[in-house]
Parts: sequence; structure tokens; C-alpha cells
Amino acid sequence: MTRSDHGRAATLSDVARRAGVSIATASKALNGRGDVAPTTRKRVVAAADELSFTPNAMARGLLAGRTGTVGLLTSDLEGRFVIPILMGAEDAFGAGQVNVFLCDARGDAIREQHQLRALISRRVDGIIVVGRQTDPRPSLGQDLSVPVVYAYAPSEDERDLSLTPDNYSGGRLAVEHLIACGRTRIAHITGDPAYAAAQDRLAGARAALAAAGLELVGEPMFAAWNEHWGRDAAAILLQRHPDVDAVFCGSDQIARGVLDTARDFGRDVPGDLAVIGYDNWEVLADNARPGLTSIDANLQQLGRQAAQRIFDAIDGRDLGAGVHHLPVRLIIRGSTIPRR
Repeated sequence: MTRSDHGRAATLSDVARRAGVSIATASKALNGRGDVAPTTRKRVVAAADELSFTPNAMARGLLAGRTGTVGLLTSDLEGRFVIPILMGAEDAFGAGQVNVFLCDARGDAIREQHQLRALISRRVDGIIVVGRQTDPRPSLGQDLSVPVVYAYAPSEDERDLSLTPDNYSGGRLAVEHLIACGRTRIAHITGDPAYAAAQDRLAGARAALAAAGLELVGEPMFAAWNEHWGRDAAAILLQRHPDVDAVFCGSDQIARGVLDTARDFGRDVPGDLAVIGYDNWEVLADNARPGLTSIDANLQQLGRQAAQRIFDAIDGRDLGAGVHHLPVRLIIRGSTIPRR
């Protein structure tokens, strides 16, 4: 326990009195603020050492003008994307160092504004806004009192900082992998064509095919992001184009449906039909038969970077602006390469 000359716990006031400075100056000196003369800072630090003064976590936050809390505002009802982003952010913030308030706006703009006001009233140090899809979303505005980073769903306002997975590169990476596996008759089954992710992944896939002098087998097949559509679409595809040797799927759920139908049609995966998914949803990919090769959006890394940008802004560095596309990665399992 820290003690003053009177035998009680030392306070910032005690340190200021010992150093012969004001409480405000003592606060600035102990928190590394640049507007304190070096000789004064040295005197304050010496006084704190003599009194064995160590501010508690709350006091450190107050001295630095921070609350040690960050808001995470989401519309992802199912938690499919927000949970790994939240985990990455918490990793960056450090266990017990920063508290994260998770607010679910449930896709409602009015509720989102209510949640935003609640976070501001709690004096959070920053806000991370997480969308449920990669389509641009309305900005929270430029007059907020705290730094804001948009994660997964970018802001429509180019003045905001947005971090989102590079779906174009993901589509290209998926098809490049299939081509590297010797596949030349590649089809594409994906979800809702109104989603930016569906269009971006298709554009990347077509770029990879064009670079190899190839084209998609048939037209890309759009509908829903679920296994039922994967099964139905695969049945149509295999009946129309029995010579297809690979399918790039816009999601892991679609890919699981494709695997089911391939089995029903007696097609060996990956022997004569390779299948690759997207999202690397491990509960699906690891338990598929065979294990599903997939593109991982690196959502935990996205969360870590969003948290780091909040840290930078709190420390006075420029938050930045514009949409930043973060790298994705290929996770290879048995649906494209035989396991040994």
C-alpha cells in the first residue's frame, strides 16, 4: 500500500505538494504529457517515487482524460461476423485493460442512434461500428466527440475510416487455387446478387480465370446464402454441365450443400470435382465431408486493427480516412486436395 508522510495512502495531491507544483501539473508529468518542462517532470516523478505513489487504474484513466471503455456498435444479429471481430478487438485492448460495451442495433437506424447516444453518455474513448455485410452503410457523422472506426461494413462517407475484407482478392485467390490444382472447368455458385460481397468475389474470380485464359462454366448462379441453395444449384449445374471439375462457392454454407449433392450424384470430391467455400466458418468447414477448403476473411485481425486505430486516435495520432481492404487468406482442406 502506498503511504504519504502521514501514514495514509498517498494521493496525487501529496505528490504535487512534495514536488511544489499544482495537481494539474503533477497529473501531466506522470502521464507523459509533452507540455511539462523536463526538470519539473523529473521533480514530480521523484516525489512520486519517494511517496511510493501508484495511481489505480481508474485514477490513471481520469488523469489521462480516458474512461478505459470502448463501444462496439453492431447490427449483426446472429454474431456470425461481430464475434470474431470483437475477439480480435479484445485481444488488442488487452484483458482487463479496456472494457468493451457491445450494443446491438438490430438493424434499426432509430435504435442505432439510441445506442450511440448511450455510448457517448458513458464517455467511451472510441467506437467500433460493425456491419453484418460488406455493403456500405450510412455514416454516424463527423461531429462525434470520440474516434469512430467502421469494421466489415464500410461507411458511405470517405472522410470516415473503414476496414473491410478484400473480397475481390478473396475471389481471385480461390480460383487461382483451383487452377493450381489443375482445374479448368470452374463454375460459381453464390448468394444474393444485391450483396457487394457476392459481386466483389465474382469479379475477383473472373479476373483469375481471364489471367489463365479461361471462362466460367455457365453463368454465375445467384440466390441465397444457405445449404439448400447449394444443393439445388449443384444439381442443376451437374445436370447441365457434367464435365465441370470445380465449383467456387460464395459461402461455406453454399459449399456444404454442393458437397451433399456431389455425393448424391456419385461425384468424388476432390477426385473429379473440387469444391471451395468462403468465410472459413470452422464449425462448417472442419466438419464437412471432406473438410472444406475456404477463404478466411481474417476477421479477428480486422478487429485487432480496428482497436489499434482507436488506440492511435486516443493517443493523438491521425485516425486516417477512406476504405482500407485487409488481406484474406486461403485455408486448404480435403475438398480441393486429397488428404494423405
